[in-house]
Amino acid sequence: MRTPDPLPRPLDHLAVSGARDAPALKVRGEIFSYAQLNEAVGRIATALIQLGLEPGARVAAWLPKSGLACLLPLAAARAGLVYVPINPVLKPAQVRHILVDSGASAYVVSADLAAVLGPEMGSEAGRRILDADLQLMAQTAPVLPPSQTDPDQLCQLLYTSGSTGHPKGVMLSHANLWLGAESVACYLDLHAQDRCLAVLPLSFDYGQNQLLSIWRAGGLAIAHRYVLPQQLVAAAVRDAATVLAGVPLLWSQMVRADWPNGFRSQPIRLTNSGGAMTPALVQALRRVFPSALITPMYGLTEAFRATFLDPDLVDTHPSSIGRPIPFAQIHLVRPDGSPVRGSEPGELVQSGPLVALGYWNQPEASRARFRSAPYWTGLSGRSVWSGDRVWQDADGLCYFLGRADDMIKSAGYRISPSEIEDIALAQDGVSAAVALGIADADRGQTIVLHLAGDADCAAVVRQKLEMALPAFMQPDRLVWHAALPTTPNGKPDRQALRALGGKA
Repeated sequence: MRTPDPLPRPLDHLAVSGARDAPALKVRGEIFSYAQLNEAVGRIATALIQLGLEPGARVAAWLPKSGLACLLPLAAARAGLVYVPINPVLKPAQVRHILVDSGASAYVVSADLAAVLGPEMGSEAGRRILDADLQLMAQTAPVLPPSQTDPDQLCQLLYTSGSTGHPKGVMLSHANLWLGAESVACYLDLHAQDRCLAVLPLSFDYGQNQLLSIWRAGGLAIAHRYVLPQQLVAAAVRDAATVLAGVPLLWSQMVRADWPNGFRSQPIRLTNSGGAMTPALVQALRRVFPSALITPMYGLTEAFRATFLDPDLVDTHPSSIGRPIPFAQIHLVRPDGSPVRGSEPGELVQSGPLVALGYWNQPEASRARFRSAPYWTGLSGRSVWSGDRVWQDADGLCYFLGRADDMIKSAGYRISPSEIEDIALAQDGVSAAVALGIADADRGQTIVLHLAGDADCAAVVRQKLEMALPAFMQPDRLVWHAALPTTPNGKPDRQALRALGGKA
């Protein structure tokens, strides 16, 4: 692993990280060299400015994985704007929340998704710009050169769910994103010859980093709209991918797919985040890809990533989340704020330049999550208190035990239980609702929704959930009770329900 460069730069400088004639991006059959990538980023940046967007304005994008969706993070950064990516699988009400909460001046949307949104969004959601119109403007726009933005300036808002309420916008600086790309490029040992098959959604920090880290290494990002496992296999083989990032659900599908023997024997880099990679899954991957460099990773959007497990240790320590990545400093803390001793579990607190700036327009939530480092570290600046319980062995390897809050983690998504519960509680006949994550080998957790009330309205509740929430937030089971167990203060007893699992 090369020594990481600690000097951050404006994010759009990633467009000039590779050799001018080297391939930088392949998307829908079109290939951009680094020179063409830089030119396209510069033209789109100028087109955004020509729309009248002022420096610091938020520009959102609700797009499928297209060339424009890949280029917009760099183009918005070059234009001095704050980029707000939105997952294309979200429902209109969720999209509207992000647009209004971020105060977006404009949002870029494809024609098919614009039809889903309908005309009711209103001016408070920002000006609507069709992706085709923006691309047409960019064709004749002058090329804006690489920016000289202060790397500490706000660059993006990534919306992520908490255990309560609507998703919050995590404020990321140019430095956060640049150093995240630099860190990953270093510990994965990426090179200009590498070809990353980017299959994850670009609205995730993990998904976006597929592009940013390979560009930092001067390699090729291959944007792929993953639908069926065998299509992904075909793309990986056709494009001779050397890097593939995934979440546990994707890997559980990939080990069942039909891979050509020649590809299986290659030393491909396989990375995992968004949920624990179980020992059984590691063994299954090893059977399919005996020469693969498997790298499990752990982190949260508020600080990008905390740890990675060296591929040499995966077979002997498959349940470990590893050691800190470059630029991350982690501490394990007791409830009273003192350091843990030995293998005692504690809350993971992360310090260093990867820690985000806070939550957008959420000062109380920011103060609760982003606090000073533990007093005994001697560090200054922001730290993020994860709420995750972790322990460390004598060799310095970390192991994840669980979350201190009620967050659900399924198929790589962080899901707020209250978003599901609020939809159910709005229906006549439902008096109480609690959504829980239940351990699942493939997805990390499945969602079970415990309900009190009239079970005859189950079909209506299910219909309302399907209308309001995307597929990854749908409960696998609705479990009806005459009444939910409660704590002494009258609130639903989540621990008692968790003990029931998916049973009534």
